[in-house]
Amino acid sequence: MNKKKITRREFVSYAAAGTGTLLIGDFMGYTPIAEQANPLRQITLGKTGIKTTLLGMGTGYNGYNNSSSITRSGIAEKIIKYAYDKGIRFFDCADNYGTHTYTAKALKGIPRENYIINTKIMLNQKALSDPKISNANLIIDRFRKELNTDYIDIVQLHLMTSGSWTDEYKRQMDTLDSLKAKGIIRAHGASIHSLPAMEAAAASPWVDVIHVRINPFGASMDTPKPEAVTPVIEKLHKSGKGVIAMKVFGSGSFKNEPEKLDESLKFVLGLGTVDMIIIGFEQLEQIDNCMERMKKALKS
Repeated sequence: MNKKKITRREFVSYAAAGTGTLLIGDFMGYTPIAEQANPLRQITLGKTGIKTTLLGMGTGYNGYNNSSSITRSGIAEKIIKYAYDKGIRFFDCADNYGTHTYTAKALKGIPRENYIINTKIMLNQKALSDPKISNANLIIDRFRKELNTDYIDIVQLHLMTSGSWTDEYKRQMDTLDSLKAKGIIRAHGASIHSLPAMEAAAASPWVDVIHVRINPFGASMDTPKPEAVTPVIEKLHKSGKGVIAMKVFGSGSFKNEPEKLDESLKFVLGLGTVDMIIIGFEQLEQIDNCMERMKKALKS
């Protein structure tokens, strides 16, 4: 439908009448106040051009040995599909979580462009000595088959802790660069698990998208002092990297403390340097609960 053109006088008239919020959003790129309080509002991850929802679903809560809480409990497909039905459009996977095939089944039949897939490659000393594991080309081919997709939106190096990781994993980084140039992946980056690794990421132009651990209580973070982390997150944001907040609920350490859940959401969403957050849900009702809490935090 073609939009009706309006004159400047009409525009001012609408604004003066109190109906200009939507128009200002359309004309100036501002987000209407009602939309600002929407946990499912569209965001863009840094300079990648990748658009998704403010709230994303993590599939790796308590993840280890190619499994996670939702795969072990047998509800992975159900909860991922429920998250999509509720409006979440970002799904965070990893080889170590064992959630690729479950995610593919849950989203089967949905147009691929309707959701974003982020996944991660686990690299350690064993992996580096085994070409079948360390070869990013082979890994991404397997990932695409497991996820039943021709392309993956974001691929990250998982659990980076070394301050020199950008040198140690240059071969894998170069391969991901090549895959990005071919359109097999849209962006690359890392999930960070130490402050030196985060500083290295901030200095690296290779990093498109980054996972950072942040909450106001220092729970399951790179340091128990959030004030040491937030300036580095600001560096990441200012350099145009897509910043994804994880461990917002401290790996579930205060999931039964409502006041802390609210305080953490308010803190992280109020930083102004985080593009989106991901939460690892174990139960369907946690999704609804989180969305309501986010609405409240975004209004405050």
